[in-house]
Amino acid sequence: MARLYLVRHARPRVDPALPADRWELDPAGLPDLAALAVSERLPRRARWYSSPEPKALATARRLTTTPVRVAPDLVEHRREARWFDDRGDFHDAVRRAFARPGERSMPEWEPLADLEARLVPAVREILARHPVDDVVLVGHGTAWTVLRAALTGEPADLDAWAALRMPDVWEVPRG
Repeated sequence: MARLYLVRHARPRVDPALPADRWELDPAGLPDLAALAVSERLPRRARWYSSPEPKALATARRLTTTPVRVAPDLVEHRREARWFDDRGDFHDAVRRAFARPGERSMPEWEPLADLEARLVPAVREILARHPVDDVVLVGHGTAWTVLRAALTGEPADLDAWAALRMPDVWEVPRG
């Protein structure tokens, strides 16, 4: 049975002066990325797609030698112009977003319902294009949490979201 793998990008080089969607990979995180590449947690043969964000695309290209297609709708939850010095404040804001997905949990953030409306159809189209192939999507933690909930019909697992490493991978049944 074909499987879906959701890979969270490797650790980015955080630059509060830039929007997160422009961050590159942090060289200090490359050993973790190399460890995932040889971990056997990813399929040997698969169709690869990535978010266009630099940290995601660079992650994908370091994990496979096969072609990686860029899928514009695999971008992360849009969170403009807001940097959190306290990681706990960021986690609280994300949890508020999941509690009320139709609303903005922060003035600069899109509602999670908008992310889901963009992301889920894009992923369903990718899966329909490759019905018998494993598919690897490389992207972002909040987006993958929304997607996993939508595909499984289960509530979003925010503890799993908080525990995601950079990089990390979730395997999701395609049924």
